[in-house]
Amino acid sequence: MAVINSSFDGSVGAATTELRANDIAQLRERLAHVAMGGRDAHIARHRARGKMLARERIDLVVDDAAAFLELSPLAAWGQYGNEVPAAGVVTGIGIVAGQPCMFIANDATVKGGSFFHETVKKHRRAQEIAWRLRLPVLYLVDCGGAFLPEQDRVFPDRDHFGNNFFQQCRMSQDRVPQISAVFGGCTAGGAYIPALSDEVVMVRGTARIHLGGPSIVKIAINETVDGETLGGAEMHTRISGVNDHLAESEPQALARLREIVGSLPPAHLPPPPRVPCPPRYDPAQLDGLVPADPKQPYDAREIIARLVDDSDLHEFKPDWGSQLVAGFGSIHGYPVGILGNNGALVAEAALKGTHFIELANQRGVPLLFLQNIAGFMVGSEAERAGIAKHSANMVYAVSCARVPKLTLIVGGSYGAGNYGMCGRGFEPEFLFAWPSAQVATMSADIASNVMLELARSNLRGPADEARMAETERAVREQYQRQTDPYYATSRLWDDGLIAPSSSRDVLALALSLCTRRVPPQTATPVYRM
Repeated sequence: MAVINSSFDGSVGAATTELRANDIAQLRERLAHVAMGGRDAHIARHRARGKMLARERIDLVVDDAAAFLELSPLAAWGQYGNEVPAAGVVTGIGIVAGQPCMFIANDATVKGGSFFHETVKKHRRAQEIAWRLRLPVLYLVDCGGAFLPEQDRVFPDRDHFGNNFFQQCRMSQDRVPQISAVFGGCTAGGAYIPALSDEVVMVRGTARIHLGGPSIVKIAINETVDGETLGGAEMHTRISGVNDHLAESEPQALARLREIVGSLPPAHLPPPPRVPCPPRYDPAQLDGLVPADPKQPYDAREIIARLVDDSDLHEFKPDWGSQLVAGFGSIHGYPVGILGNNGALVAEAALKGTHFIELANQRGVPLLFLQNIAGFMVGSEAERAGIAKHSANMVYAVSCARVPKLTLIVGGSYGAGNYGMCGRGFEPEFLFAWPSAQVATMSADIASNVMLELARSNLRGPADEARMAETERAVREQYQRQTDPYYATSRLWDDGLIAPSSSRDVLALALSLCTRRVPPQTATPVYRM
């Protein structure tokens, strides 16, 4: 192993430092807002009913001093007038009785815990991660079912609300535990979350489960009944049998939830195979490392030197295909193969990436993709070199990789480069992004130029310069808005924005969880170009 020779000493330009500090401050401010801000009256009413907030419930369940990795906390940011913080559901991974578990906790202070389009998507993504990594799922249910004005984006399609229940059933069949604690009303589709669980805990006096609430019952069959009689915790415990454990309070229900997890077969995380040690270069420097101007180049090794143990990287083909940095190292003791971009990928770099991915597959080493890529190279020289074939081979290798894959978007993620570097569509176990991330088919500059060329080619007479200018302005505005990292994370194109300085710890936790994944028992030879 060779120590990475980093030229970065932590001193960056004042403008870049200030911009990055503002980015991190903005991220923290928005995370604080989705946790508590903007709904004081709803929170006060919630507490007056003797109920805890979703994150407070999670805090009582996870082991003392254990980390909780919240996923997609800024889902739905900037949508619905910002009245659906975190999409109304808190998801994430925490350690309970020594066992890593996935939490899916409805936030009843947000539209009664109802499901919007992004809520369904976030719920399903948490299930997918849990299923792949064999994590017990703990549903903290306080859910009003589908948000009716959104029904066409929530109910009918394959990936809508029904698919959450489909996955829940299949996960239980696949011996991934599904456990629910119910704290409030669970109506219609919301009732199926606990009803389909392996074990259920309900809180007396506040928890209810019913397919149709009192108003629906009155309209449907002209029966007048109160909510407690219709679907209260005591009725479901003593009469219907829907509930398994009756709790007198929320803390008692959460304690019972811990007991249930503690009774599951042990599945402790294996220790890291190597002795971890900190990087020789301070990870805190990552907050100011990436230039503010996306056109300004930097060396991916500068990032890697602040992620891997002892800043050691066994670099693969360091003198060939230099637009891609690839090599083996470890993060907190967990081995990892890393691919990082140093520019658009030419044919040689694509071949190098394909070879390295297959090498990691053969050795059973997880892959980490550090995305900052304009795409694969274009032009006549690139085409003669076979970029179409070689980029397709890299995409094939990423698609068929049998080892766990992690992706961290640190800068631009454009076009087919997003595919070759394991974008969202290629199902990495986790995909995180920095506040400097931009995801789109192409940059705003290129998109506006392309649209102008198309507009001019369709004109039969002289160009209307005013119209051309308006076209350029509209396209540039669209791409600048849609490449904003908060636009992406709001729509769950990632599993959350993270501060660059937190990357090493977040990736280490993700790698430790990936050790639980059972790889397919297939093998292929290393691709030797």
